[in-house]
Amino acid sequence: MAGFSDLTVIIPTLNEREDVPELIRILKSSYKGVHIIVSDDGSTDGTKEAVKAIGRKAGNVLFLDRRKKSIHGLTASVVDAALLVRTKKIVVMDGDMQHPPDKVGSIAMALDRNDVVIGVRSTIKNWDLHRRIVSKSVNALAYSTFKMRGRHTTMDMMSGFFGIRSRLFRELISENSGEFTGKGYKVLLDILRLADRSVRVAEIRYDTFQDRRHGRSKLKMMGIHQMPKVLRSVLR
Repeated sequence: MAGFSDLTVIIPTLNEREDVPELIRILKSSYKGVHIIVSDDGSTDGTKEAVKAIGRKAGNVLFLDRRKKSIHGLTASVVDAALLVRTKKIVVMDGDMQHPPDKVGSIAMALDRNDVVIGVRSTIKNWDLHRRIVSKSVNALAYSTFKMRGRHTTMDMMSGFFGIRSRLFRELISENSGEFTGKGYKVLLDILRLADRSVRVAEIRYDTFQDRRHGRSKLKMMGIHQMPKVLRSVLR
């Protein structure tokens, strides 16, 4: 595929050395001209060195080191990276190969006709009972709450794989200072909560979501003790 110089892929990371270099190689070989920002929240496993090494060869790969930031979390990582973007489009995806790189192009092209495009999981494989309960419960609560309040909804409210027009993202950030849940795990919830009803939202389905090969999933890391933060983002 060609012609993706108007796209920046934001990859929030925390100890993703085993996977993110491969993901970068796939993205750079599949999408000519694509820009990549790896927004790292303080990895200690050599992620920084691995990303910088491949970046020197591939070009247009920025490593954003957030280890000294006062606020940590997935949302803060994505927001900080978004403020550095200079392309028209943004795609956010995990660095652990759970989100299919071959859908990045579909999401990016759908942004020609939409403002937000969400990767929606059709199937979930290899998830244990705890993860299924947490995911389905929070998704159902978020969907029903947002629907009742007249906000944008999607079948996968907890998706971490989505595209957004960079101008819209920056406007949402600047016009809603303090509204994004910095320590949160699901930036999409805040986008859907804050976006005006005139914003065009679409979905791209995928069914290759699989358990990560290395480390711990962000959902497992979230756990029960982090649920209040997610619920506050839903109910605020």
